Amino acid sequence: MGKIDDATIENVSILAKLFLTEEEKEKAREEMQKMLDYVETLMELDTDGVNPETHIFGSENVFREDEVTNTDQREAMLSNAPKQKEGQYQVPKTIG
Repeated sequence: MGKIDDATIENVSILAKLFLTEEEKEKAREEMQKMLDYVETLMELDTDGVNPETHIFGSENVFREDEVTNTDQREAMLSNAPKQKEGQYQVPKTIG
C-alpha cells in the first residue's frame, strides 16, 4: 500500500482539525504506519471459500410472543410519590 509520510500526517491533522507538535506528529505517523502494515498483512490472507459474515452469531428469529409478566402495580408505585392526584403523580407546574 505505501508509507505514511509527513504530508499525509499534515493532511490528516488538517482534516481532523488537530494541532500536533512535531513529537505528536511523529508518534501519529508511526501509529498510522503500524495500522497500514497490519492491513497489508490481512490482505495476504487466503479468504477463498470463506463466506462473508456480518457477525459471528446465527441468524435465528429472536421474536417472541408479547406476554404480560407483571401485574398492575399502580398503587405500589404511587405509594412512593410525595404527592398524587386522581391515581397519577402530581408534580409542580413548570411552564408559566
